[in-house]
Amino acid sequence: MVSSSKKSKKSVETSDYKKEGSHLILHNDNINTFDYVIDTLCEVCKHNEAQAEQCAMITHYKGKCDIKKGSLEELVALKNILLERKLSVTID
Repeated sequence: MVSSSKKSKKSVETSDYKKEGSHLILHNDNINTFDYVIDTLCEVCKHNEAQAEQCAMITHYKGKCDIKKGSLEELVALKNILLERKLSVTID
């Protein structure tokens, strides 16, 4: 009985991770300016200016950056808005 209880708890934790464990990833492009990306991240993702600037720099130098963590439902909505604004984003 103890082992089944542990198994149930682990299943719940895994399920919670799937709900809240998705990441919205910004990918580098050669189209959008830093200012445009920073302004968009502030407006859409509710980043402060320093956070948005840091994400833009990481994306520029590393090719991508995790810009938001949350539920899949929340991130799909943000992804669609960012795609409409011509940013390159995916969800992992």
